[in-house]
Amino acid sequence: MISFRLSSPIFSSLRSSYTNNHRSSMSLPSTIIVSPSSDGDSFFRSVLSSMEQVYLNRNPTAKAILELVRSTTDANQICYDHLAYRTFGVNGHGIESMSKLFLDFGYTKREELRFPKKKLKAFWFSPPPPSVTSGSGIHGPLPRVFISELLVDQMTTEAQDIIKKYTGLSAAGHEHSALSSALGCLTWPKPSHVEFQQLARESEYAAWTLVNGYTLNHVTISVHRLVSPLNNIDNFNQFIQDKGFKLNSEGGVLKVSPDGLLLQSSTVADSIPFEFSDGSREPVPCSYIEFAQRLVLPQYKDLPQDKVEEVHRRDGFEVGNADKIFESTSKDQLARRA
Repeated sequence: MISFRLSSPIFSSLRSSYTNNHRSSMSLPSTIIVSPSSDGDSFFRSVLSSMEQVYLNRNPTAKAILELVRSTTDANQICYDHLAYRTFGVNGHGIESMSKLFLDFGYTKREELRFPKKKLKAFWFSPPPPSVTSGSGIHGPLPRVFISELLVDQMTTEAQDIIKKYTGLSAAGHEHSALSSALGCLTWPKPSHVEFQQLARESEYAAWTLVNGYTLNHVTISVHRLVSPLNNIDNFNQFIQDKGFKLNSEGGVLKVSPDGLLLQSSTVADSIPFEFSDGSREPVPCSYIEFAQRLVLPQYKDLPQDKVEEVHRRDGFEVGNADKIFESTSKDQLARRA
């Protein structure tokens, strides 16, 4: 059962938006399904579903792959391994701004990961004990959450000035980051094309975050929960590539943790038309979809297959894998797609 704090500003702002939407002619996406497990669970999943709908509307590759997998397997076995977000680590706009929603609804903060070359850090968050063990996507078992932030104070003065300008114009926007993600809007004004390009030369992560804000960076299909033969990531990757989708080739298509138990791959990001504040238009990288297979831990290797649960599999994340997955929105990878 998910527990939550009614006093949270995140809860208040999202509850207000949810209520207002139902009072007006505007409504939340028709794909939202209300779970009967608890009022808190229903509300939380509705918020996540709005985030997912924004993500799918902007990312035709992710939507097409999910539809393809649903058409070839049991749709109720498409579970999300994790959701991922990017943030600016400055003046309250970093990991803590996005994590509030999840902590309020029973998630637990776990290990930190550091990416020195990219000037990033991240934390992952584990979901509360499952109240739902079946269902698809957002309406299935709750996913892990991976939230990263740019270490802004390690950037050049010029880059810091651009980032601080827009996060400053956001005012209290960081207190409503989850609402921003659910509505698919920036909490700061659109930047100029010159500012975007300047950031991109120094950090493609920074440029991506400036134009995408708190939008879902990616969702991840839990490959081992699919039916055979797609429950093997090599088979899954081949299946996706045979259908004409480009996979992130940084460090090889398959990213493997040092212990060999966490296997990951991802598509190359879609692009979306963007109009900058100076009136210029240019496609900018949007989001992508990831795939993860978590193998059974050595101490449980003798368990019958039908007795293996998520708790018996490799948990957490790996710096080496994640570092390469970040490249799914890079200029080099997008050039391969073109």
